[in-house]
Amino acid sequence: MKNTYIQLLRPEQWTKNLFVFLPAFFGKRILDTAYLFPSLTAFIAFSLASSGIYCLNDILDANSDRKHKEKCKRPIASGGISKQNALGIMLLCWIFAIGSIYWGCNEGNSRRQNAIAIISLYIILNIAYCIKLKKHSIIDVFTIATGFVLRLIIGGIVSKIELSHWIILMTFLLALFIAFAKRRDDVYTYETSGTKLRDNVIHYNLAFMNQALCFVASITMVCYIMYTVSEDVVNRIGKPYLYTTSIYVLAGMMRYLQITIVEKKSGNPSKILITDRFIHACILAWILTFAYFLYT
Repeated sequence: MKNTYIQLLRPEQWTKNLFVFLPAFFGKRILDTAYLFPSLTAFIAFSLASSGIYCLNDILDANSDRKHKEKCKRPIASGGISKQNALGIMLLCWIFAIGSIYWGCNEGNSRRQNAIAIISLYIILNIAYCIKLKKHSIIDVFTIATGFVLRLIIGGIVSKIELSHWIILMTFLLALFIAFAKRRDDVYTYETSGTKLRDNVIHYNLAFMNQALCFVASITMVCYIMYTVSEDVVNRIGKPYLYTTSIYVLAGMMRYLQITIVEKKSGNPSKILITDRFIHACILAWILTFAYFLYT
């Protein structure tokens, strides 16, 4: 029973919430507890908020999940947890999420109110996504990408670090790339087996998804390179070789495209980030190299 409740909360998906640490990382404050602790509370808050969203999603999709070979094992679809219990857990997650922000963001009422507003907006946006927005093509993936930007914004609010337009753009584009890759997996399943995991897959096809992925990947890569050679960024960091980190970003995105298009295993982005060693190496190399330029 304990494992069933953990499965409902999907803690493996919390890796997405690491985006709240990016403002402190890029602001050269990740090792400063005065900035790290508020970012940690924001991470906890977003993890709870997203777990609540997963509860709502599983409640609404229980009937369709029972028809899926993998999703039928989810706690509500399999009957391990009742919809009533899941609803109670969902509300508790959201209450504790907002409470975490209220407790952890103690740098003035204005900043606290802004942080609570952002996480409330995230919850409302995802409720709308679960009920309506995920049924509409294009809008669904843009909604997912917007959620990652909200993670970034709240990280900036709680750590008192102003976000540059570069980091906002790159976060949105990278999230959009991953969202399209995930949606392509649904389209592939529909076109090869006839199983319609989402209502909006009929408005996509593999040719469109492949082109969309390559298009977004190209823009993301160009945006990142422009960031690394930006005069403002080079002057702020004080080192002209930041562009060398583009190698790891390009390799990581190419590997993700390989997983998506060749191996056809992009249905669970969090699982890919946790299990794929090549992507692990790219992320680690990027972090170490970028940290070297920032902190030495």
